[in-house]
Amino acid sequence: MKLASRVAKVKPSETLAITAKANALRAQGRDVIGFGAGEPDFDTPDHIKQAAIRAIEAGFTKYTPVGGTDELKDAIIAKLKTDNRLEYKRSQVVVSCGAKHTLYNLAQALFEEGDEVIIPAPYWVSYPDIVVLAGGTPVILNTLEKDGFKMKPEQLKASITGRTRAVIFNGPSNPTGAAYSPDELKELAAVLVDTDIFAISDDIYEKILYADFPFANLAMADPRLKDRTIVVNGVSKAYAMTGWRIGYAAGPEEIIGAISKIQSQNTSNPASISQKASVAALNGDQQVVSMMVAEFRKRKDYIVGALNDIPGIHCPMPGGAFYVFPNVSGLYGRSYEGKKITNSTEFIEYLLDGANVATVPGVAFGSDDHIRLSYATSLTNIEEGVRRIKDAVAKLG
Repeated sequence: MKLASRVAKVKPSETLAITAKANALRAQGRDVIGFGAGEPDFDTPDHIKQAAIRAIEAGFTKYTPVGGTDELKDAIIAKLKTDNRLEYKRSQVVVSCGAKHTLYNLAQALFEEGDEVIIPAPYWVSYPDIVVLAGGTPVILNTLEKDGFKMKPEQLKASITGRTRAVIFNGPSNPTGAAYSPDELKELAAVLVDTDIFAISDDIYEKILYADFPFANLAMADPRLKDRTIVVNGVSKAYAMTGWRIGYAAGPEEIIGAISKIQSQNTSNPASISQKASVAALNGDQQVVSMMVAEFRKRKDYIVGALNDIPGIHCPMPGGAFYVFPNVSGLYGRSYEGKKITNSTEFIEYLLDGANVATVPGVAFGSDDHIRLSYATSLTNIEEGVRRIKDAVAKLG
């Protein structure tokens, strides 16, 4: 069967594949501890669920405007003004079926053949493929562990060519947890100010920040970039609403209008019930977010310390999100039962098959020296999972 050539240009999501494999093994009776899924293990807060229930009971089950209800747009506008000091009109906001959908539609609206998009690595697995599916060319900018996996201004400047259309920023980052300070963002913004390059700011982990500085994005760091910055966010991570599928973008009216136009032909509106729930999330008590972040912080501190106690593994301290990205290259060259481990894929396969621990290979994020673990699971699971990893490493010859 002949498929469209674009299918061969993209890879399946490694994180979703690992999670599916772990679930399949559990169904077979294997006691697998999963560090793969990038979603909070907490339940959606009750006041958000109740808002959805009320919407269903009121019959709010029909189509809504393609780009989201005015009520939800107003909640997003209020959030961006309060939290980020950024002001937008309804025509500058679009709501989609998750932040990934938002990013996909944005790429379709903005990129075409010949356009280059700078993507700092390690990167979220979907960024390069989203660019490729739009006809663009991902330009991978490799950050260094010694720099906290953060892009330097001189690196950004050196990556820019006459074809550069946009640069993608993600902080706190998936997979590294790297978070940029306002001063670091100002230095990066200075590189872009006198260009016509767009900045795509993926702020989905905005609320999950442990650093001793406030959250910022490029539009906040330098107001001169606001008209060329598209802020992407959603309710999935902060409010434990991954399955509700609500993301949004705010930015220049022409681009937001183009996203809505494309969305009108692929999904139409996001789910009506999810929109009502998202209004409750954004307008409601934010203490629920603080409680989740406090728990994530405890888990982070434990898992970083425990992984660093394993000979051959070095785990940097993340500044946000709920991932660690330990360097396991010190274990490459070692073997188990005659099979040598030479890369991150072989190492995570060894952990899954030999220790019943599911992780994600760093090569999926652009760094084969590392693996990614999500600590969005109970401390009990984390303790047992890291113990299994330690035992597995000890068995390597």
